[in-house]
Parts: sequence; structure tokens; C-alpha cells
Amino acid sequence: MGGSIATSHFEWLPTTTFTLIFTFAAITAYYLLVKKWQAVESKVRDLEISLRASLDKCAAERQGRIKAQQGLRKALLQQKQDDLVPTSYPIIPIGTVQSCFSTRNGTPRQPLLVPLARACLMFDPMRVPPTSLEGLEEYSHIWIIYIFHLNTDLDKLWLEPSRSKIKAKVRVPRLKGGKKGVFATRTPHRPCPIGLTVAKVEAVQGHMILLSGVDLVDGTPVLDVKPYLPYCDSIQKSKVPEWVKEDNLLTVASVTFSDGFHSALAICWELVEKSSLYSSPGEVKKLIEQVLSWDIRSSSQRHRPHKTLLTAGNIEEVDVSPYAEYCEGEEAFDLVTKNCDPSLVVYHLILEGLDISYIMDCKGDVVVDSVSPVSSLPGGNRSRCNYTIWKDKLA
Repeated sequence: MGGSIATSHFEWLPTTTFTLIFTFAAITAYYLLVKKWQAVESKVRDLEISLRASLDKCAAERQGRIKAQQGLRKALLQQKQDDLVPTSYPIIPIGTVQSCFSTRNGTPRQPLLVPLARACLMFDPMRVPPTSLEGLEEYSHIWIIYIFHLNTDLDKLWLEPSRSKIKAKVRVPRLKGGKKGVFATRTPHRPCPIGLTVAKVEAVQGHMILLSGVDLVDGTPVLDVKPYLPYCDSIQKSKVPEWVKEDNLLTVASVTFSDGFHSALAICWELVEKSSLYSSPGEVKKLIEQVLSWDIRSSSQRHRPHKTLLTAGNIEEVDVSPYAEYCEGEEAFDLVTKNCDPSLVVYHLILEGLDISYIMDCKGDVVVDSVSPVSSLPGGNRSRCNYTIWKDKLA
């Protein structure tokens, strides 16, 4: 009887009313769910914006420091002769190097290690008339005296010696971070930032010299050049320390290229061909192979843990799983658990205005992954010497 009474209470409600009630409840639940999801999405977006802002701020601060250092160097170099100390001499760069090495990273540590490394030495016509170069093409090599203009500690050299804090000992790559006196090395960080290198003379034309085998970064100011004389410049019974003889310490096992690299290089070549010192993408590829046949990473990058490496400017974090095939068995797992190998990061080499990314596995094998054009580089707006100028002389 109770059931009959309960039923009778709802018999007057039409079926459409039940439908409306349930529909309203479903819509309300859906609305609340969407509102909650939108709140979560909004919070995630805010966090992403905050993270990007923090990263941009860090990058801006770093760029600000770099610009401040550059501005200081420029201001100091532009001081009048009267402001200089009495022991200064009027030594002024007479030329500038246009090199395939766009940045310091990747530039060889010594000359002639990369035979295809080309550069055009362009003299200032106001200081060096073309007749000054007559007879230079008869020599195979020349000495180049230049300035380490990209040193990060140049500003210290303008201070009083007691305040400059120039380091007397520097870390040597061949000694795996061990230190030697600055004058027992060829470090660019010197009390007087002058460098000496030798290069092969490929051709001479007007006020320009085409060089190969260089270890000079783009924009290097040149103070002087002198012909290389084997009878007096090459000392047959010269003596060097044992650690200098260890050439294999900085060599890599092999250099290979990914499947998509060649097509990417062909596309990039169309953008850089007119400003390149090379004749074809194939020649640029060979240059990349020669440069990366030496371990161009700094000592700190080779020995720091992975998390510390991520702070360096020429590397980025990547997922290691696509590269596990380069380390067999448990070695790929060890890369993650023991940080035993820097293939957890992708290294970048800026060469001929191209950004080349590569990895190195635990066996010392280099895999060149991709290449892309660099949007802007220091001195990138100036007119550059290219292969077509030297084509006939190189034929």
C-alpha cells in the first residue's frame, strides 16, 4: 500500500519533467567541470608565463653584462693617446680576419689542425697599400700577430697591476684541468693579449690574403704578418714537455652525420652561399667533419656533471632515449643514472654562419644531428669576402 501511495505522488508528473531535471543536472555538472578545468589551464598558463619571464630576465641580465664589458672595452680602446700611460706605444691593427669560425667555441686550439679552416685577412687600404703584399704569394705559410679581442678579462688589463688580478697559472686542456704557468702555455688569457699563429697562404689579391688552416675567430684584429722561414723558424732539436706530445687526448673516435643532415645543409647553403669561403655544401660538410674530429668542448664541459653542463651557453638539454642506440646495453641507462657521458646534451658549433648541433657518446663518437642558419652574428652586417673572389686562384 505504501508503494501505491508513493507512486501516486509522482503519477501527475509528466515524463518530460524528469527529462528536464536530469538534463539540468547533467548540464550543471558539465559546467562545473569545465569551469574547474579552465581554472587549472589558467593557472598553468600563468606559471608558463612566469617561467618564460624568469628565463628572459636571466638572459637579459647576461646580455647586459656582456654589453657592459663590450662597452667598457670600446671606451677604453678609444681613449686618446694623452690618456695612456707613458710606456704605451702606437700599435694599431692593420687588418681584420674574416673567418669561417663565427664564435670562439669550436675555433681550433692550435693552427693547421683543421686544413680546410679558411679565413680572409683584409688589410686597411689606408695603412697597407696593395704593393705591401707583393712577393708574399711566393711563400707557403706566414706568421700572423694578432689581438685576442674576445677575451672576457680584457678590462682587467687597464687596471693597475696590483688590482688587475691577472692569473699567473691557467688550466691546460691536455692536462685535464691541471695548471701551468701562463707563459708555459698558449692561453689567450695573458698579461698582454697578443697571439701568434701560422697559416697557409692560399692566394693573395689586392689588399687581401686567403688563408687556410687558421685558428682565428671572425673579426680578429691583426697587428702584423711575417713570412714563415723553415731554415730558422723550424728548430729540429727543439724540446717540449711530455704533456704537449699527447696529441690523442683531444681527438674523437669518429664523426658521422644523421640521415636528415645532408638535406638540411643543402637548404641552409642557399642562404649562406653568397657570404661563404667555400664552394659547395660538400666542402662545408668536410670542414665540419675536420673541426669536430677534435674534442672542441672546454675542460669544464668534459668533466662537470650533466646538471652543471646545462648552464653552459653552447649546449641544451635533450631526451636521451633517441640516442640510446649509440651506447649498447646498459650503457644507455648508465648515461642517465651515473651521468657518465655528455650525450645527455646537444652541443652547438657556429661555423660559417650555421648552427651545427651534435652529440658525443660514451665511446667518443660524434653524431652531427642537424644544421640551421644563424639569424644574427657579431659583425654580420659588414660586407664579406666569398669564394667567387678566389675561385680562379683556387682552381
